[in-house]
Amino acid sequence: MLEPKPVTREGLPRALEKAERYRLLNEPVEAESICLDVLAVDPQSRQALIVLLLALTDQFEEGTSDALQRAREVLPRLRDEYERAYYAGIICERRAKARLKHGGLGAGYAAYEALQEAMRWYEKAEALRPPGNDDAVLRWNTCVRILQRRHDLRAAPVDRSEPPLE
Repeated sequence: MLEPKPVTREGLPRALEKAERYRLLNEPVEAESICLDVLAVDPQSRQALIVLLLALTDQFEEGTSDALQRAREVLPRLRDEYERAYYAGIICERRAKARLKHGGLGAGYAAYEALQEAMRWYEKAEALRPPGNDDAVLRWNTCVRILQRRHDLRAAPVDRSEPPLE
């Protein structure tokens, strides 16, 4: 059976540069692979964990079935509470956008719920943010503007019917 070859510790900075470049070239699978190689050598690499999480969320629009679960599994590996909250928001926001792009039955309801969840995470991150870091506020504002523009996005109706008595 084939196994990936290990990369060297000395090559990690260059590998991380390549991972970020592949993300920017819209090649998230390649970026993910590089991050996994880096994490095999340095399991606590903050940069590799963040690029990995973002590469996984880049795959949401492709419909990669397990990308959402794998992205969520990266969150607890981030040491900083602010980053965990912020990137949890990123996961939700990107899930909402992917759902809107794919469309289908209930897409508007699912996207609305995901955006609401993203905004809750961003509010938590905002409360934990370092001075001068408005990233969570910027992302929260993006979610608000999506909701303002897309009047078709709303909470799913609540089913208030009672089950039949036997």
